[in-house]
Amino acid sequence: MSEQIPLSDAASAIDPAQDDHGQAVEIALGVAYQRLLMVNVVLINPAGAGDREWVLVDAGLIGTASSIKRAAAHRFGDGSRPAAIVLTHGHFDHVGALKTLAEEWDVPIYAHPLEAPYLDGRSSYPPGDPSVGGGLMAALSRFYPRGPIDVSGRLRLLSETGRIPELPEWRWIHTPGHSVGHVSLWREADRTLIAGDAFVTTGQESAYAVATQRAEMHGPPAYYTTDWGAAEASVKRLADLEPEVVATGHGEPMRGPEMRAALRQLADRFAEIAVPKDGRYVREPATTANGLAYR
Repeated sequence: MSEQIPLSDAASAIDPAQDDHGQAVEIALGVAYQRLLMVNVVLINPAGAGDREWVLVDAGLIGTASSIKRAAAHRFGDGSRPAAIVLTHGHFDHVGALKTLAEEWDVPIYAHPLEAPYLDGRSSYPPGDPSVGGGLMAALSRFYPRGPIDVSGRLRLLSETGRIPELPEWRWIHTPGHSVGHVSLWREADRTLIAGDAFVTTGQESAYAVATQRAEMHGPPAYYTTDWGAAEASVKRLADLEPEVVATGHGEPMRGPEMRAALRQLADRFAEIAVPKDGRYVREPATTANGLAYR
């Protein structure tokens, strides 16, 4: 993880003329991203879509439910509720407001079957790995919540078809490595990718990079990535899609030729760019026993 790939302002998918005032910012047709401190969520479907006509991807940190609801009201109308919440994975910074929002909105929650044990109370994630280095965020990772949470009453497992009923234009892609049941979302029509944490666009291990949103093509957050071989295969798969626009779980959304070239470089040189020089999961990946408990 000694080398990263800088991205210029020209690669940003955010129109500099947009002033979000904490609201969601449109980055592709019917796709808006909202930054919540150190993590992003995505709201899918055009502004004004109305009640039960849009979908939320991921659910941010604990304490951010009000911010997400304000952004949804601003984009879709007061009191507008999503048709569903789709999770790229269940790490604490992606499910912090999940219970609050799902109960208030009365919506289903979609996740990959392999992610279910960490969302239905059966199993906890493996501990974060501060030995990967890279900065304060990594150093603190041993203290991050590991779950599980229990939203089993609303949990729906993603279909093997790759389709989500509430998102007919999209398909989900299994992109394990950062977590065993991690998924990304892909819209072929305009080559829009919601990558989750399969790769990110800032150095999430560094508090400075997180605070400044310093743009770079970066592997998955190293302190929580438990299988680097799978993570590499997932990045290669996403690079092969040649996306036009990418929204990741951390960092600004990016677009265009510079982004694609950087993603291709990350895929081709993943071991030297993304993988830490040392780390417990670098030495030995955390796998799952019977799809349940990490070992």
